[in-house]
Amino acid sequence: MAGGMSGQAPFRGEAPDADAIEAIARATIARLPAQFAQHLGDIVFAVEEYADDETLAALGLAHPLDLSGLYHGRPLGEKSSMDSGAMPDRIVLYRRAILEEWIDTGVRLDDLVAHVTIHEIGHHFGLSDDDMHALEDDVEDGAEDPAA
Repeated sequence: MAGGMSGQAPFRGEAPDADAIEAIARATIARLPAQFAQHLGDIVFAVEEYADDETLAALGLAHPLDLSGLYHGRPLGEKSSMDSGAMPDRIVLYRRAILEEWIDTGVRLDDLVAHVTIHEIGHHFGLSDDDMHALEDDVEDGAEDPAA
């Protein structure tokens, strides 16, 4: 995985903005296996600077840098046709927390954003952590295979 999931060169200079983080997340989504990608059309994706105080309190977190992403919604297996009128599911990536983790760990930014994105998508599908890691491996394999 020396080239990273997306094969991008490491970022240099100023910290990537929300658009750059979103572009990495969308590139990750584009590499998902079809059986997953086909169920993501109605999800709203967003990149915000930090989680708000209400979100942090609901999760029992004290500091906004402790949360790099969040899935808002009900997993597919829990949805019902009676859910009409519900807000669309959302996946939010928190830019500053991701950048802080990037600096602290030295993990490539594209790999880190892909990891957080897949983790939150995994919540949408109700996946276990092991299933999320397998999905992440599938996406990584697709990035390294030019025929994929």
